[in-house]
Amino acid sequence: MTFSDLGLAEPILRAVAAEGYITPTPIQAQAIPAVLEGKDLFGCAQTGTGKTAAFALPILHRLWSNKPAPGAGRKIRVLVLSPTRELAAQIEESFSAYGRNTPLKTAVIYGGVGQYPQVRALKNGIDILVATPGRLLDLMNQGHVDLRAVEVFVLDEADRMLDLGFFPDIRKVVARLTAQRQTLLFSATMPADIRELALTILRNPVNIQVAPVASTAELIQQGVYHVARRNKPALLKHILTTAEISRALVFTRTKRAADRVVKQLQTAGVRTAAIHGDKSQSNRERALEGFRTGKIPVLVATDIAARGIDVDAISHVVNYDVPNVAETYVHRIGRTGRAGATGTALSFCDHEERSDWRAIEKLIRRPIQVRDDHPEYPAGTDTPPQYAKPRPSEAASQPDAQFGEGIEAPVASHHRPGQAQGPRRDRPSHGPRQFGPQERNRGGSGRRSRGRRRGRNNRPASSAR
Repeated sequence: MTFSDLGLAEPILRAVAAEGYITPTPIQAQAIPAVLEGKDLFGCAQTGTGKTAAFALPILHRLWSNKPAPGAGRKIRVLVLSPTRELAAQIEESFSAYGRNTPLKTAVIYGGVGQYPQVRALKNGIDILVATPGRLLDLMNQGHVDLRAVEVFVLDEADRMLDLGFFPDIRKVVARLTAQRQTLLFSATMPADIRELALTILRNPVNIQVAPVASTAELIQQGVYHVARRNKPALLKHILTTAEISRALVFTRTKRAADRVVKQLQTAGVRTAAIHGDKSQSNRERALEGFRTGKIPVLVATDIAARGIDVDAISHVVNYDVPNVAETYVHRIGRTGRAGATGTALSFCDHEERSDWRAIEKLIRRPIQVRDDHPEYPAGTDTPPQYAKPRPSEAASQPDAQFGEGIEAPVASHHRPGQAQGPRRDRPSHGPRQFGPQERNRGGSGRRSRGRRRGRNNRPASSAR
């Protein structure tokens, strides 16, 4: 079976072909016909099974068949709820990629950022809205979101919604939708609360269950570096310039991060390019062609853009950012070790990514080797001081030993060159500030008293350089 056999509109098929898709995954083959028929759907499938395309493609076909109103006259016809901003952004990127040959407009809204650009997009008129529950309710209460024209409602990662306590918000959103809508619910697990929710929002649904992807190729050598985020650029440069690499695929979570990594590598003399949703099709094709021929040995990509990469001779996959969905890790590293060849998959895990890393090891059911071959530099060179090995007396006071020898844990350093550096006293990264004896004597607030401020030109003689 091919995507052409599923009855999708020609503009959507062209976009699918441009992404490099030929054969639908099991969930796509089962879900797309049901959604095209207008049926409700209850899908048990994890991220990484092709689930997003399973609902995005038929939804785009439906909207394309009924042309949208022009300009600001557009009404929101599709609402997709996602538990996290990262997943919401990925889903919106998928809709934009698959609908690139149609006039359909999409937008994504989530918390943690200013709402003005999101409100402006809503006022300009959109067909498809991807949102997290909290920000959606906030904008609904402000009168910026009207859901009365919604034809299709998608609830993605319902079990994660449950874990994050979003069910009350979901019920408030559902109460604003029309009863004539089509509803699609996806969940990786089926606890009792999910089944109860399905009974209340679905009507005679088609039930689809797909086994999760949970295995990694035996020919892939996997390793993880526990490294502070600020040290990732130098570590990546070290690996790419010292290892025997034919082609390396570097994954980042965001498009902005991909561009930043490319700029850093190009400054270091590494031939590289980026592909992501903001790149034009011609730029993406040139980058992929250069990667296939070896003219560009390093390609930096987001997960969405990387779906169209079909290159067998990739020797290394580098997870510059740990994926926040465990199944994504399996698909990322599956780009290497193909056709009987061996491959290497290396991951950079910083302090904030540890919970995501534990989820990956739980999914693949085995620990991944911790690499400690961080770059080391001779004393007296202009190299980042964070790579110098700590002295034995300092090693025991390191706040996090698992960041590996030679890499500094992610805590701030207040040492100035030229000052004698005594035993290091680390301050917690969260919580109230801890004041020293001198600061306590300055007053109850701990603020520096008014008067002469210590600056570059009036530093005490004992600290002069």
